Amino acid sequence: MPTSDKRLYRVTFLNQGQVYEIYAKRVNQGNLLGFVEIEGLVFGARHQIVVDPGEERLQQEFAGVKRFFVPMHSVVRIDEVDKRGPSRISEVAKGTVTPFPVSILKPGRGSAES
Repeated sequence: MPTSDKRLYRVTFLNQGQVYEIYAKRVNQGNLLGFVEIEGLVFGARHQIVVDPGEERLQQEFAGVKRFFVPMHSVVRIDEVDKRGPSRISEVAKGTVTPFPVSILKPGRGSAES
């Protein structure tokens, strides 16, 4: 069993119609209500001969990011893992991942304006 300093999480979440799978050292509920806080991203070493273009795209997208927040309804899964795999971005396969509805109230109903 890994110690708390050695914990590693695989986080899968939806972002703009795509599924992101990343690895991080820390995942918390965070101080922002309704958001999951993710920090300590882990990517493959840059000196590797074989470069994964998907992982390199993620490294560029998250370059300089210390911590980021993902809405809870966008999180598909969080796993504590022993080893890091490839981080990746993939398209949502129709029928495999259904995003949680953002709002169940129709405009004009249940609001202060009606």
